[in-house]
This record gives sequence, structure tokens and C-alpha cells, in this order.
Amino acid sequence: MTEPVRPRRRYESPRRREQADATRRAILDAARLRFERDGYVATTIAAIAEEAQVSAKTVYTAFETKSGVLRALWHLLLRGDEDERPVGERGWFQEVLDEPDPERQLRLNARNARRVKSRAGTMLGVIRSAAAVDADAAALWARIESDFHANQGAVVASIDAKGALRPGLGAERATDVLWTLNHPDVWLLLAGRGWTPEEFESWFADATCSELLGPSVSSRAAG
Repeated sequence: MTEPVRPRRRYESPRRREQADATRRAILDAARLRFERDGYVATTIAAIAEEAQVSAKTVYTAFETKSGVLRALWHLLLRGDEDERPVGERGWFQEVLDEPDPERQLRLNARNARRVKSRAGTMLGVIRSAAAVDADAAALWARIESDFHANQGAVVASIDAKGALRPGLGAERATDVLWTLNHPDVWLLLAGRGWTPEEFESWFADATCSELLGPSVSSRAAG
């Protein structure tokens, strides 16, 4: 009796995986340089490949399209690594939600905002500008705004559950306020005025404590 033919398992050596990861990172680094220097619309796959010292085919194989490169680059800068877990599952975000003190929650949120925008602030400006003329960039920008709003909403929901929101301020309005103060446009405007990341963090923390928290909490924050 003839034994059934078993499909061969695909073997991928650790060395080959490391090489592929290094190539992918080189492409993303090259794309960041070109996008920030020349703009998203003006940058071509060929230009990215030239900067990364790989073939255009290699870029297409890794990311399929230029918008695929942009999305991967954004996720890397947002999360700080290439782990696929979304922001909501990151330890640094969960730390904010798990913090029992509302003022401390908002200050940790400001710390996270400073860290993310320090990594991704310039690229946020690139995407924001490209969104006006490129459909793929516009879709990514809309997703960024939506995700930012949802994440800030989770912070507000945690504070609201503690009964710590300022009297008369509902969770929906509080989310809009927090999202607005944390919006990339605000970061870019203040950076353009010469604000340092640390100055942004301090202002953002104080402003959100003042705007969102009840008198007993915000007076403690002010003190």
C-alpha cells in the first residue's frame, strides 16, 4: 500500500529571518528619510529602494505598495517596535488604565503622548499634508484620528468610572476635549513655536487635569 505524500513543511532559518527583518527595517528607515525630506506624494518606490540599497522588487515583495510602506512605517513609529499588538494592548497604555489615581492617569497619558509624538511627530505632519491630495494617505489619516479618539476615550471612561470627571462634564465631551488637546496638529503647532517635547508633556498634563477633573482632584494637581 502506497503511503500518502505529505506536503513539505516550509523551513525558514533564523538567519534568513534575521536578514529579512534587517532588510525590512532598512526599507522603513529609507522611507522615513525620503517621506520626511521629499513628502509622501513625491517619493517613489524606486527612490525608497535606492535609499535602502535594495531593488524595487524587494520593496514590493515586503510591502506590496507605497501606501503599504507608509502604514508599516506609521505602525512602527506609533508602537515603537514591530510587534503586531495594538496600542490598547501595550503595557504603557494599560498602565494608564490600571492607575487608580485620576490625576496620575492623565500625567501618564501625557508622558505616553510625548513619547509617541517624539517618535512620530514629523511623520504625522507628512501624513497630514499628504491626506489632502492622496486617497491612501487620507484613509490612513482618518484611521489615525479615529484610533487616537478611541484610545483617549478609554482613558476618559476609566476616569469617569471613578466619578472623577469635572461636574457637568460628560464622558463624550471629555473625550473630545482630551483628544483635541492631544491631537497631532496641536503638537505640530507648538513644535513649530519651539516647544520641546518635555514642555509639551508638562502643559498637556496640567491642561488635561484642569479641564477634565473635578475640583478636589484638580486642586490637588495644581498644588
